[in-house]
Amino acid sequence: MASAVLILGAGQAGFQVAASLREKGFAGTVTLVGDEPHLPYQRPPLSKGYLALSPLPDVLIRHEKFYQDNRIELRTGARATAIDRTRHAVALTTGEMLQYDHLVLATGGRNRQLSLEGTDIDGVLSLRHLDDADRLRQRLQDAGRIVIIGGGYIGLEVGSLALALGLETCIVEAAPRLVARVASTELSEFFHRHYEKAGARILCGTTPARIQGSAGHADSVQLANGEVIPTKLVLICVGILPNVELAEGAGLEVANGIVVDQFLRTSDPSIYAVGDCARYPSRHAGGELVRVESVPNATDQGRAVAEAILGRPKPFESLPWFWSEQGKLRLQIAGLIQGHDRAIVKGDPASGTFSVFCFRGPTLVGVESMNRPVDFVAARRALTEGLPITAEEVANAAFDLKSRVGPLRPAAAA
Repeated sequence: MASAVLILGAGQAGFQVAASLREKGFAGTVTLVGDEPHLPYQRPPLSKGYLALSPLPDVLIRHEKFYQDNRIELRTGARATAIDRTRHAVALTTGEMLQYDHLVLATGGRNRQLSLEGTDIDGVLSLRHLDDADRLRQRLQDAGRIVIIGGGYIGLEVGSLALALGLETCIVEAAPRLVARVASTELSEFFHRHYEKAGARILCGTTPARIQGSAGHADSVQLANGEVIPTKLVLICVGILPNVELAEGAGLEVANGIVVDQFLRTSDPSIYAVGDCARYPSRHAGGELVRVESVPNATDQGRAVAEAILGRPKPFESLPWFWSEQGKLRLQIAGLIQGHDRAIVKGDPASGTFSVFCFRGPTLVGVESMNRPVDFVAARRALTEGLPITAEEVANAAFDLKSRVGPLRPAAAA
């Protein structure tokens, strides 16, 4: 009898599991459950081109006919409430119980919330879902001013668009520098200079105390130091938390994500986890457990789990990589730079074209490339293949990564 695969979460990772199963010839039933009313869509454009006040881009991953043609049963507007591991069944908010032979948790994450007075006032928004982007897009048209709480990549991407639209823009970041959690100091400093030059006010090491309003609408943000910043629009984007409640309720191991092994299996061998919610052992982090929030990671893990379900499991060893588009800035990052202790800059940050080579001890662990796509492609190959590139050779003025790596094969678009 053909088996049944049930996928909870219709984002990029969940979609990829379903699509790859059919592509590889899986003959059983495939059910994809999503709690939003929309067809599965791409999230990256929501903080980029989707917000621009121009014709809306098509953000759907595939149109409805794809799911029909590939016999993928898509349940939108439904949410799983409990997993019964004994009966191999999942309860939905619709009252149904869906059976499974293989269960894939692609539950993603949700925005972190701030314990802050005034977050419920009209004009205070967040950005995670398509409906959030629609609301923000509409408000940007006549806001005039925006305060962005959170200086991560989402905050910078929205800030870039706000400036392009002529809004008076202030970015408030609690950490000592922008994108501190995921970027080198050198890259953070570049962003700080770039956005100040573009006209934004950047306040690092600063926290908001409350959001104030009049007539039920936000009109200012008061900082912890007492300063009041007038605004008509506030965007809160301070990171995400993985959605682990279903897994935890089912007795699966969780720790800043749903813990999986090298094959992306949870502590129950019939249940997998993929995407933003999954915490897995990465050889690119010395075997440590990591949780990676990126589209390439979601798609790579989706393909890997499909192979495992088809009886061809392989250790998941894909190199993490990321990108961010901010106006004319195109940042591409290969590898995991967290914990690096040395950084070497090649190129000229003042020109907006440079790369930062990050080392942990003697080992190259990641490369951040700003408007240098050739370095990014070469870095992906070098890190994937574990080429022994030393800090001493990178520091040499004559060093060229492309020449060091050799002829490049085309990489997936970023």
